[in-house]
Amino acid sequence: MGSELHVVTGAFGYSGRYIAQRLLAGGRTVRTLTNSPHRANPFGSAVEAHPFNFDEPAKLTASLEGAAVLYNTYWVRFNAADFRHSIAVDNTLKLFDAARRAGVARVVHVSITNPSEDSPLEYFSGKARLEKALALSGLSHAILRPTVLFGKEDILVNNIAWMLRHLPVFGVFGDGSYRLQPIYVDDLAKLAVEQGGLRTNVVIDAIGPETFAYRELVETIGGLIGKRRRVVSVSPGLAYVVSRTLGIFLRDLTITREEIAGLMQGLLYTHSPPAGETKLTDWAREHAGELGRRYASELARRRNRTESYERL
Repeated sequence: MGSELHVVTGAFGYSGRYIAQRLLAGGRTVRTLTNSPHRANPFGSAVEAHPFNFDEPAKLTASLEGAAVLYNTYWVRFNAADFRHSIAVDNTLKLFDAARRAGVARVVHVSITNPSEDSPLEYFSGKARLEKALALSGLSHAILRPTVLFGKEDILVNNIAWMLRHLPVFGVFGDGSYRLQPIYVDDLAKLAVEQGGLRTNVVIDAIGPETFAYRELVETIGGLIGKRRRVVSVSPGLAYVVSRTLGIFLRDLTITREEIAGLMQGLLYTHSPPAGETKLTDWAREHAGELGRRYASELARRRNRTESYERL
């Protein structure tokens, strides 16, 4: 059992890295599929890297042969010129098909809370389509539905802290009363690895133990890092224009209209019991000195395929 091969997508990135760390600690053999095979490998020779080969089904299948479990974290956060939700959906369907043909015994798939095929938001409708495809594939599977991840390499919580450090006021979309339930990235990894060892088909809302209104989250982070700012309500349209302007200077897309809509529609909140144990407030208090010191750029991570996430 200890030498089983487990395949993790994106082990040089964010959540995939934490999953790989836990698998290695448990004595598993780990392989990663990645769009960045030349990115700095934090695991050295312990993790073998293969490109995704989405356009070459035979090679994609071969990279999964012998694997007991596939942990899929592959996705894109927003549409851009060279990557889109629709492409991510098509590629993930190819991945599931390759896993089936390779005889993979179990798939642990990272989705999102409240997916719906009827959603006008591509992020949520795309995730729903993939959940349905996996359920119909015949593969043993666990579907994990996190909301917002936090941890050393995260974007949302870190960049809220960065803005609080650099701006005199912080604008929230509307009244900021919509809720979210952040989960610590290593708690998600723990859950994923646990589910990799099971064979029952399950869907789990992977949420943390704390629930915040968005305004409350901003105020809490400001207090913990010693940068309390005035939090003001801004119309979603104006807030988007401001964020786009800020993004020009940062060479990034700080937030999208879809992300604002998803937040304000309450799609990052569920009534499920928590699946993680680590409180954001405890983690942020422990890392207050470093949280938000550097801006975390989604586009920089995609432009630079060699540096580790911590350096971008």
